[in-house]
Amino acid sequence: MMDSWVNSAERIGSDLHLELTGPGGRRAALIRALRDAVRSGRLAPGTRLPPYRSLAADLGVARNTVADAYAELVAEGWLTARQGSGTRVAERAGLLRPPARVPRKAPPRARGPRHDLTQGTPDASSFPRTAWLASYRRALQQAPNEVFGPGDPAGRIELREALAEYLARARGVRTEPGRIVICSGFAHALRLLFGGGVLRGPLAVEAYGLGFHREILAAAGVRTMPLPLDEDGARVDRLGRERAVLLTPAHQFPTGGPLHPARRSAVIDWARARGGLLLEDDYDGEFRYDRKPVGAVQGLDPEHVIHIGSVSKSLSPAVRLGWMVLPERYVDAVLAAKGDREAWASVLDQLSLADFVVSGAYDRHVRRMRQRYRGRRDRLVAALAEHAPHIEATGIAAGLHAVLRLPPGTEASTVKAASWQGIALDGLAAFRHPDTDMAAGDGLVVGYATPSEHAYGPALEALCRALPPP
Repeated sequence: MMDSWVNSAERIGSDLHLELTGPGGRRAALIRALRDAVRSGRLAPGTRLPPYRSLAADLGVARNTVADAYAELVAEGWLTARQGSGTRVAERAGLLRPPARVPRKAPPRARGPRHDLTQGTPDASSFPRTAWLASYRRALQQAPNEVFGPGDPAGRIELREALAEYLARARGVRTEPGRIVICSGFAHALRLLFGGGVLRGPLAVEAYGLGFHREILAAAGVRTMPLPLDEDGARVDRLGRERAVLLTPAHQFPTGGPLHPARRSAVIDWARARGGLLLEDDYDGEFRYDRKPVGAVQGLDPEHVIHIGSVSKSLSPAVRLGWMVLPERYVDAVLAAKGDREAWASVLDQLSLADFVVSGAYDRHVRRMRQRYRGRRDRLVAALAEHAPHIEATGIAAGLHAVLRLPPGTEASTVKAASWQGIALDGLAAFRHPDTDMAAGDGLVVGYATPSEHAYGPALEALCRALPPP
């Protein structure tokens, strides 16, 4: 009969698992199990074993049985015993193992890019570790006991209250905590809304956007209808029989520029007339450099807009926290799609973010990064003016990236040249909806926020070398 046991962690501070099998009594089985654990390397040299009294209690055997097994293995050289130090695996026991097979030398891995100018990522080296740790400590110290039980699918009330105040103040959003549902980011929001059956297609989208989002929608069986773009943003006059439209009105992704005020009003009029819905992706609304931030469209009509945001750009994508500000009629459906248990967003992270916002640390971080990213943008524009004045940077009034407009027919070769320079970035064509009839333009999408401060200068130099001549 096989016996499986785990010793008392309260007594030795760690767990150990053995299986007593094979012929002979308990003493012989224990000696064999310990010897095999040392021989295989599962018990490394120097590992402290449980006191024989607690081990005997866990096994349900006499203390003398364990004591005799330990003594036998000490005599054989597998273990050592010293007063005050307990019983440990002998240092020389590692020499008793069979020689390990020498692994075959792995082929050299392909060298990654030296310069990361991909879009969508903030400067990871600028994460506010000290301030975040302070918020985490306060949140942990002040958390009520029920925090450590099952979570609320809507998210912690502390975070929803903090977000309701912040979004009203900073983004012009009109809401209350009961209409905010916490999620782990924009992609998760799409999966809940469409994969969870809350909304159905067809869905109008901008002619340029993230292919990843289109893939999520396609997986949920949603057909997307592309809207052309011009200097005023999405052509919302092309909206027809779609049930909803997904827009990035504060800063069109990736081409840049806000949705014109007349079109903001027009899309709300369309939603009211057809009983439709606007999904507002407010992915980088805090980062505007040349004038006041453009407020959220949600403020025009909270019952016809789902406002979606996250801290992926403002703080870090590693903090998997986002939010949906919902019309009242959708709250219950979203919570039903989410389920009875909060399975995506850590409650402790939610409480930490709530403290981070309420304490003012979030505002201070955003202001600091706004200044830093504006400086990065200015350095990019200056480098182009000096080394490639024929290349225009657009979409630079806001956000964490710029679009460099290229001469016709040069995008593919320029992306390849950038790769030869060790630069990771995207061509504009990568974001184009495959069904759009909008005229294509050549360009590069340059994420100037991604590199660390010390790496940004060399990245700009390499980028200028990769650009096509006039």
